[in-house]
Amino acid sequence: MKLTSSSFENDTRVPARNAMGVPDDAAPATFGPNVSPHLAWSEVPEGTKSFALLCYDPDVPSVGDDVNQAGRTVSKALPRVDFFHWVLVDIPADRQALAEGADADGVTPKGKALGATPNGVRGLNSYTDWFAGNPDMAGDYGGYDGPFPPWNDELLHHYRFTLYALDVERLNLSGRFGGPEVRAAIAGHILAEAVLVGTYSLNPDVG
Repeated sequence: MKLTSSSFENDTRVPARNAMGVPDDAAPATFGPNVSPHLAWSEVPEGTKSFALLCYDPDVPSVGDDVNQAGRTVSKALPRVDFFHWVLVDIPADRQALAEGADADGVTPKGKALGATPNGVRGLNSYTDWFAGNPDMAGDYGGYDGPFPPWNDELLHHYRFTLYALDVERLNLSGRFGGPEVRAAIAGHILAEAVLVGTYSLNPDVG
């Protein structure tokens, strides 16, 4: 199975259009367009009954003490953890693409609704946890919200858009499920998977 995008090529920078955070002249970073990228897939295995889509960043700092703090940097040597940016399941088997903007077109304070959409069932992304202590932004963040890595991080971040072809029509996930629950639910049901990687940084000293 192959996964491609007209928004960016594999192993290249995610465009600012598809990012939640962009550089700003008056501050290190500000909110960006946050448009979900185009994705298309082909060479789907026989017997596929649905798809699941996860986008995650495995390069997120495991400790946030230095994150976005003036005069400090987040060391590239710091252990890293996964941060989910897109959780979408029960994508119909006859679907071959998601148009740009299909699951996000702008930043939605307090998050987009969970549950059924024309493209599948939205789960929680990790901004749900990130904004939990911010009264203006706290909420359940469903579907896609793009890159917004720490602007003082020494490490280039990698965004792994991963599509799974499954042998079940539904994963029977509902409510407040996220990436870990999807990974558990698809175990034993994966017929094929395909990955598209985009990179992004808000640190001008990082490639």
